[in-house]
Amino acid sequence: MEIRLCLPCWISCVQYPWNLALVPLVLCSMWVLSVTLKEDMDDNVAKYDGRWEVEELKENAMPGDKGLVLKSVAKYHAISAMLTKTFVFDDKPLIVQYEVNFQKGIDCGGAYIKLLSSSNDLNLEYFFDKTPYTIMFGPDKCGEDYKLHFIFRHKNPKTGEYDEKHAERPDVDLKKFYLDKKTHLYTLVLKPDDTFEILIDQTVVSKGSLLENMIPPVNPSKEIDDPTDKKPDDWDERPKIPDPNAVKPDDWDEDEPAKIEDPDAVKPEGWLDDEPQYVPDPNAKKPKDWDEEMDGEWEAPQIPNAKCETAPGCGEWVRPMKNNPKYKGKWRAPMIDNPNYQGIWSPRKIPNPDYFEDLHPFKMTAVSAIGLELWSMTSDIYFDNFIICSEKEVADRWAADSWGLKKLVASANEPGMFSQLVTAAEEHPWLWVLYILTLALPVGLTVLFCWPGKKSDEYIDFKKPDVSKQITKGKLKEVTEDFEDDELEEEKENEDTDEDERREMEETKRELIKDNTEKMGRLLWEERREASLSEGEGGEDIYDDEEENGVPDEEENEVPDGSQEGDRSNKSDSEDEKKEADEGMGDRPPKSVRKRRVRKD
Repeated sequence: MEIRLCLPCWISCVQYPWNLALVPLVLCSMWVLSVTLKEDMDDNVAKYDGRWEVEELKENAMPGDKGLVLKSVAKYHAISAMLTKTFVFDDKPLIVQYEVNFQKGIDCGGAYIKLLSSSNDLNLEYFFDKTPYTIMFGPDKCGEDYKLHFIFRHKNPKTGEYDEKHAERPDVDLKKFYLDKKTHLYTLVLKPDDTFEILIDQTVVSKGSLLENMIPPVNPSKEIDDPTDKKPDDWDERPKIPDPNAVKPDDWDEDEPAKIEDPDAVKPEGWLDDEPQYVPDPNAKKPKDWDEEMDGEWEAPQIPNAKCETAPGCGEWVRPMKNNPKYKGKWRAPMIDNPNYQGIWSPRKIPNPDYFEDLHPFKMTAVSAIGLELWSMTSDIYFDNFIICSEKEVADRWAADSWGLKKLVASANEPGMFSQLVTAAEEHPWLWVLYILTLALPVGLTVLFCWPGKKSDEYIDFKKPDVSKQITKGKLKEVTEDFEDDELEEEKENEDTDEDERREMEETKRELIKDNTEKMGRLLWEERREASLSEGEGGEDIYDDEEENGVPDEEENEVPDGSQEGDRSNKSDSEDEKKEADEGMGDRPPKSVRKRRVRKD
């Protein structure tokens, strides 16, 4: 089923085009202004004389797109239209959807709609607040109370009377929808399984069950309080009572005041006892139109005494008050458990004579018209694109072709982010502080951690050592020979020492030679690595000792002359020490003085 309420429509017998492109081949209804009066009110106030117009939006309007606009302030408005087909609540859902734009915001007023109950005597010219309706749905606001109504009138199957059932309040903040001056889409979905959903801008803001989430509940309770039952006169509901055996202590003085003068207080030096705190304003003049007979004698207004500003005080000095240590207040007996406590009295329960059980409240009274019966303190409330149907796809397509286009136009016309921030700060000046802090914090952190600081001397010394002179194999051999010569001299001087001491000395020497060899080899390796970085790109021979260092190939295995002059025992010891030094380096950077070449690409 699909029931659309659209335009062209008639208002005061004038035809207005309205969204013709959106509703081709759809029968449209006649909008009818109410001419009746509200009941129980003075005729001058109860008139439904509020003005309606068909206009474009004041902001973000689309060419040719117009809506129904409430124009009057502090007046009653009533307008309605018959549906092209009566909606019957059977096995299909009911979907009600329309657009609202509070173009000037809203102080106090509503923008809800009523689905009028079908009846033979329904006359739209006499539509007013007491006209029977089945569902009332839409936004309403007064003061700081923002509401989104969903009310349906339920018929009591026993008595035939109707009661209003209100849905629980949505658990969302509705304020922005009333104050942002944008067009919003309101949708109500009622399903045959007795559940409902309320959506704003196609987002669910509330949902529930007609049996569980309505106030008051659809079905009354099975039992009620017996109206004839009354609480007995001797029923004691006091859980605590004053202790009847308690006695006020003899030293309890209830007459002691809570505050007393401080006897230790001393008047401050320089206190001006003779100066009043306020003096007549010497610059004040009596107004020319002052009538002493009518206004009395004129007196200059009082101003603070300037002499008192530099003094500790003026006027008569009074001792300050302090808490009275003897004060105890009125004595009261301590509270104890009431031995006669009988609990909170409640009347007995009896079967509810009006009990009934309606398991399908979705079966409501059929709907044959839609109406707007409103009062508002704000004008220019815009309504557009009403639709009543049973298919969600139809409602979504209708929304996309109408509200969706408005949303795109409004988004395209919105100011940039910077303009929005400035506008918000103009309304709330404290936001400037937040903006400044937000910008200053990252800048400050960047300067603090990224700004280059002064390098310490230690960092300068060890960051990049000075380039040392190139160490050749010949130089390394000369250093090694010097160490060996020193060893021979020391051995000759210590020939007379004990054998144990000689062994200890030899071990110490081996360690020295080993350490020295490792240091020399590491220096040579570092020099060659730097040379490889600087010359390796050209593929040149960076380890050619014959060209760079002038060391012949045979020089690698030569034995220093100084070593041949010593005895054979010392010579063998020296060779063993060199061998141990070479083996100790393992796979680390080369520490020996073997010659290496790099193949050219």
